[in-house]
Amino acid sequence: MKARVTVTLKTGVLDPQGKAIEGALRSLGVEGVDSVRQGKVFDIELGSADRSKAEAALTNACEKLLANTVVENYRVEIL
Repeated sequence: MKARVTVTLKTGVLDPQGKAIEGALRSLGVEGVDSVRQGKVFDIELGSADRSKAEAALTNACEKLLANTVVENYRVEIL
């Protein structure tokens, strides 16, 4: 079973890397970009065939390691 975990900064948290990317895009002549927020994506292969157990295991992994829940949100998707 494949899963994807997407981790993004919460609204209101400063994102200096996103601002740097935004500035770089402008300097490269990319038009129409109003703002950039960066995040992380984890593609995970799971041995379990039980969808609910997989979601629970990934949620636990996010809470303990993959996301800093003070400043980041996460989304777990079973693909």
